[in-house]
Amino acid sequence: MNILRTLPVEDVLARGERSGLVRRLTGKELVGFGIGIIIGTGVFTLAGVEAKDHAGPAVVLSFIIGGIVAALAALAYAELASAVPTAGSAYTYAYATLGELFAWIIGWDLLLEFALGAAVVSRSWSGYIANLLGLPEAWFGEDATVNFGAILIIAVLTAVAVIGIRESSWVTNALVVVKVAVCVLVIVAGLFFFNGANLHPFIPPAQPAESGATVLEQPLVSALLGLDQSVYGFGGVLTAAAIVFFAYTGFEALANLGEETKRPHRDLPTGLLGSLIVCTLLYVLVAVVLAAMVDYRQIDEGAPLAAAFQSVGQPWVAALISLGAVTGLTSVMMVELVTIGRIGFAMSRDGLLPPKLSQVHSKWGTPHRMTIGGAVVIMLLGGFIPISELSDMVSIGALSGFLIVALAVPVLRRTKPDLHRPFRMPLSPVLPVITAVACLYLMSNLDVITWLRFAAWLVLGLVIYFAYGRTHAHLARRTGQATED
Repeated sequence: MNILRTLPVEDVLARGERSGLVRRLTGKELVGFGIGIIIGTGVFTLAGVEAKDHAGPAVVLSFIIGGIVAALAALAYAELASAVPTAGSAYTYAYATLGELFAWIIGWDLLLEFALGAAVVSRSWSGYIANLLGLPEAWFGEDATVNFGAILIIAVLTAVAVIGIRESSWVTNALVVVKVAVCVLVIVAGLFFFNGANLHPFIPPAQPAESGATVLEQPLVSALLGLDQSVYGFGGVLTAAAIVFFAYTGFEALANLGEETKRPHRDLPTGLLGSLIVCTLLYVLVAVVLAAMVDYRQIDEGAPLAAAFQSVGQPWVAALISLGAVTGLTSVMMVELVTIGRIGFAMSRDGLLPPKLSQVHSKWGTPHRMTIGGAVVIMLLGGFIPISELSDMVSIGALSGFLIVALAVPVLRRTKPDLHRPFRMPLSPVLPVITAVACLYLMSNLDVITWLRFAAWLVLGLVIYFAYGRTHAHLARRTGQATED
């Protein structure tokens, strides 16, 4: 059995024209989608948490480092997405370049990233809406036996995602306007309370971590090298960069909309790079304002931005920030649901998942079965399991995907040198290799327990692949390599 067989690029391009998905999206709508999924928990929570726990005011550098790595990955995505516009994104790129096993791993990985991300965000949304509207915590709080708020918001957004991609983009773009306005408000209003003294020292001296931390809670690189666990210093900046990278995850979801974009060769690079540039700028400015408003040792970890404005006597700004958080989280879930449907659709179309999951609704033109199936899993996770401690897995899932995509760029250039590439990643293969190494290094700064959980998910995926996907893949039947049950 050839587990490294590749999917012909010509087949990918041809089937995209007969998939049944409707081309309705423009470049501007893709930028809105990108901003919709990128801006969320990262800017409203992680900036304050990582400033206090790991980086101090230099959390600004952490966001810059994360943004640079994300931008490098976006360049790789832009080349592949413009040349091979497909619903499968990194999964299909890997299938066409590195082989079926790698494709399965990355597809399985992406399903983890977006499903777990949506579940975590649904619980965060439930807590914010309860705080904003005074709803009962027994139904909406993190300690609720059944978090009805998380289940309800996923159910509502799933209906929108199933009805149509254009309707999904309308909802997302409306929410994007609100939360970008809130980010701009934070930046402008925060300048009136800018205290430069809070930025010194910009990079606090490294110091030992609090006692009680186990080996499983150490960054992998520290555990492997036998280094003492510490916080702050430049090591703390890198640790924070690996964690706040969560704030950039999601832009790759745009590459899954290649078969629903009017002019994918032009619009996909515009959406990928445009949304990332806007979000990086907003992140860095918000981080600067927060670090200057509040001493990093006094930052509130629960609601850092809202608490910062409350501390300077501006509760009305704090209320608007809570509203921005609700809208921001809503748009993140919207795009994640759309993305899960497209990834599962692509894997099912190749035979690696049951064929019914790739059926497109006759009226709405969306992969409704996969979208609904993914939503059910997300509702179960978000409704019953407190999974905030697993948020780092979203980062490790995204980074592993970016690593594969970066390596796919030089491989595809070698195997398909004549393929039309409307957008080209510069300095290949040097820059793609640098991108892959940077992703791997950020992954190594995540803690050991995250790596163990990630490994367990991959093992489960491999069991499913060898039990089902390997023998049911369309390539296996095409080449006569399928084995008997």
